[in-house]
Amino acid sequence: MSYHITKHPKGGWQLKKGKADRALKRFDTQKEAIDYAEQLEKERGISFVIHKADGSVRRKKY
Repeated sequence: MSYHITKHPKGGWQLKKGKADRALKRFDTQKEAIDYAEQLEKERGISFVIHKADGSVRRKKY
């Protein structure tokens, strides 16, 4: 299952697992969210997708 970095409805950015309703973690900036996801990638081997503010895919990281 992949994770997604998306805009949080109340501001900032979030890391969510697949189609989860709640964020795994919330961040002030997209860069912070990407850095955290990259750390999890190294530790747990997760894959993640980075989305733009409009929801479209910016980059897939597998």
